Amino acid sequence: MKLFNKYAAFGLSLLLGGSLLAACGSNDSSTKGSTAESTSAEERVMTDALGNEVTIPANPKKIIGSYLEDYLVALDVTPVAQWTVNNSSIQDYLQDKLEGIPTISYDLPYEEVLKYEPDLLLVSSSALVEGGKYEEYSKIAPTYVVKNGDDVTWRDQMLDVGAVLNKEKEAEAVLSDYDTLAEETKKEIADKAGEQSAAVLWITNNQAFMVSETRSSGAVLYGDLGLKVPTLVKEISESATADWSSVSLEKLAELDADNLFVINSDESDSFFQEDVWKNLPAVKNDKVFNFGGDSGWLYNGPIAYTKIIEDVKTSLLGE
Repeated sequence: MKLFNKYAAFGLSLLLGGSLLAACGSNDSSTKGSTAESTSAEERVMTDALGNEVTIPANPKKIIGSYLEDYLVALDVTPVAQWTVNNSSIQDYLQDKLEGIPTISYDLPYEEVLKYEPDLLLVSSSALVEGGKYEEYSKIAPTYVVKNGDDVTWRDQMLDVGAVLNKEKEAEAVLSDYDTLAEETKKEIADKAGEQSAAVLWITNNQAFMVSETRSSGAVLYGDLGLKVPTLVKEISESATADWSSVSLEKLAELDADNLFVINSDESDSFFQEDVWKNLPAVKNDKVFNFGGDSGWLYNGPIAYTKIIEDVKTSLLGE
């Protein structure tokens, strides 16, 4: 299975133990806001999510923002290195802008960071700088921990990254464009397709994982596009601690979704031969839509979520 192999080192544990947005976790202090204080015409001092006062260069040219590439690209910023797992997994959906950009491991090894000689390091998760790592990174370049944690949304991160890069207006424009697209698509779905329910599944090694109602692509489908939340999705979401939660075959049999979005799953997996799968209403009605690893469904950010909206619109409206 492609995705399972690519994420073998940490992906499955990540899904079970925390959000992919956090990459390696978060802590309570991560939800602090960021404030800026102008110290000169050329640089600013900003307070990051951990309370560190960081001197931000006026025009950083060599930025590392591991797992923040979606936000950077949305702001027309190209990082000097991009996120990877095991030097094989990258955010494929961003490669029209990041093709040829070298990779850096998701856990930001000190030697790798040093090699790229960044003039600004943006960190997506507070856990990545625990154990004295923040001090080590700060010796290389100004290191800013972006807002993160369970109470922090992708919108919060978009605005925080925009503030660090002195692109607040551009960040607000990105959010405005996304909201306009979401609202227009929501209305179009309601007008042309009526009330539709949907669920998002990832199938690997004969096991099903379901996205939560308020996380990742679930937030897009149910929150932004207004699709009806199946009863099973609500039930699973109540105890979810990550973007994706394991669902047993017995429970999956209760899934009454009109539509199923199946993400980066190996179609040869034996799961798809199970009677439970074959008897799901969406399967019987040919309302299953498959998307591979080059889609944005497993990621977070304005570009990923825009692509999800486009995929949903194409699936449900044939446009």
